[in-house]
Amino acid sequence: MNEKESKSNEMTSVSENKNKTNHENREPLLHITRRSEMEWKKAWLIRLAAILASLIVCAIAVTLATGLDPISVYGSMFDGAFGSSRKTWILGKETALLLCVALALTPAFKMKFWNLGGEGQIMIGALVTAACMICLGNTLPEPVLMIVMFAGAVGAGAIWAGIPAFFKAKWNTNETLFTLMMNYVAIQLVAFFVIVWEVPKGSGKIGIINQSTMAGWIPSIGGEKYLFMILVVVIVTIGMYVYLKYSKHGYEISVVGESRNTARYVGIKVDKVIIRTLLLSGGLCGLTGWLMVSASDHTITTTLAGGRGFLGVMVAWLAQFNPAAMVASSLLLAFMSRGASEISTHFQLNQSFGDIITGIVLFFIIGCEFFINYKVHVRKTGKESEADV
Repeated sequence: MNEKESKSNEMTSVSENKNKTNHENREPLLHITRRSEMEWKKAWLIRLAAILASLIVCAIAVTLATGLDPISVYGSMFDGAFGSSRKTWILGKETALLLCVALALTPAFKMKFWNLGGEGQIMIGALVTAACMICLGNTLPEPVLMIVMFAGAVGAGAIWAGIPAFFKAKWNTNETLFTLMMNYVAIQLVAFFVIVWEVPKGSGKIGIINQSTMAGWIPSIGGEKYLFMILVVVIVTIGMYVYLKYSKHGYEISVVGESRNTARYVGIKVDKVIIRTLLLSGGLCGLTGWLMVSASDHTITTTLAGGRGFLGVMVAWLAQFNPAAMVASSLLLAFMSRGASEISTHFQLNQSFGDIITGIVLFFIIGCEFFINYKVHVRKTGKESEADV
């Protein structure tokens, strides 16, 4: 009896070992799980490590591709952004414009309405601003003209974003494609009116609007051309932070973003929230167009927005839709852009080389978000325990 029991136990043990071996063979070497909320200090340490790693990789790329000293290249980038008072103010202007676009897109993205029409909403606001300056610059008093320009730009941007929002709310259309197509319509409208207003005829350009009278130009503050623009964006940043975090509308946006069915269940009018939020988003993009024409460029072209409508998406995403953190992410992107231009000029390199460095840095910054949000488990054989990354 004991021998039979012993043989039976041996056979059971062998069978269990085979099952265990088969299970281990089926188990993947790596598997990924979502992390719980990571402490913000640890998250920012990971981001800092990613930036340092990207600088090391960039240094290697610079040495191998050009033979230049990486330290001198980095110094050139810093000089391109902060090398003089004028360069610093330009960096501030670029940061402010990019931040304004990111703030405009944030409410829509928090609601999971993928507004990719920031470019068109900026352009339509800029177009209305330019139209007011050209058509009303010599007829309206300056304060009234400023009010009309501001109201027209913000209203035009709001309407341009409100159109896809209405169709989304009523017929659940695809907002991504709709807002993208609206970009092309806005750009073609600008192209049409550039030909109508071109100076001189046949040049295909408007040139500086009201250069002699400066009608519609936002005056400089303390002799600084871009200070007004920066102050406006500071106010918008504070306002957006308070709006999203402490207002009833901000709460409704968060609930709708989490689940529209839940929002309807608790009595939130989802269609109304969608339209209202996109009117706000488009209005702030229109405000950006107003600042570009009235405070910065004093002209309009089909390339005036310069891709900021899409870069704003990256700024908002990098900051996890936190208006305060967007200041840092917009400053980083503006710094990289200015620095890349300086590298090309100072070392007589192709502009693409500066873009490569920018791309490497952004790749590491974006990639590190994976390790902040997810955990990689590595299967180990034998008695070794599972390792987590």
